[in-house]
Amino acid sequence: MIYFSHIPKPPLSDFIDRLWHCSDKPPHSRERILPTGTVELVINLLDNEIRVYDPQQPNRCSRYSGAVASGPYRRCFVIDPLQHASIIGVHFKPGGAFPFLGAPPNELADTHVDLEVLWGQVAAELRERLCAAATPAQRFLLLEDALISRLRRPPVRHAAVTLALESLERGAGPSVRDIARRVGLSHRHFIQVFASEVGLTPKLYWRIRRFQQAGEAVRNLRAPDWAAVALDCGYFDQSHIIRDFQEFSGLSPMAYVKQASDQVLLNHVPQP
Repeated sequence: MIYFSHIPKPPLSDFIDRLWHCSDKPPHSRERILPTGTVELVINLLDNEIRVYDPQQPNRCSRYSGAVASGPYRRCFVIDPLQHASIIGVHFKPGGAFPFLGAPPNELADTHVDLEVLWGQVAAELRERLCAAATPAQRFLLLEDALISRLRRPPVRHAAVTLALESLERGAGPSVRDIARRVGLSHRHFIQVFASEVGLTPKLYWRIRRFQQAGEAVRNLRAPDWAAVALDCGYFDQSHIIRDFQEFSGLSPMAYVKQASDQVLLNHVPQP
């Protein structure tokens, strides 16, 4: 795998974690993509199509154009990595995608959307320019310019969302009512505001981030101490962590450890 990443300059860095570029021809024919609680833009530089497979029905796939927005998923989905042998993407920070999409992230939850639906013909033209560019560095510049053009006015982020994300990133469990009270919103209104910017409810977002923390902790371990991992990541017990792994990855914790690899992108798990 040949992988490059690029951190954009402000103001994009306020919303975007990184731009990434990957070229790969792996020996396996399927990869699980695990939920992250964030939105991703993905542009296939090899083929003007992206296929997404149902992990429960491996022969069932949804087809999209070669440039898509991948909404915040509650479960894993499956791709054919050979079809994605050359690809570029944008990994947004939690809650960072909403100024760029033209649609609330919660409307994109658990789905992919053709970028042309959100951006119009500009999306197809951007993909053509990215395909024609000679190097990853040139492609990153083109992608930055396209993203800057979407920030025509300073986006207004709701203070409640910023406060909640800061609390959750510090590892504190979600006290939704307390946060809502601090910013002067009703419990229901706060959940609506959070979901409109992040794409998930606060509780679900926290569960996915906790699962991500646990997955990162055991990714390169052959025999994890699951009791210690559960305690460190805020789970009640081992049965609690098992349920989350099965819900979000479709795998038991031990199957995840067996299949996880540092030879694929983070949050990707090769299928045997």
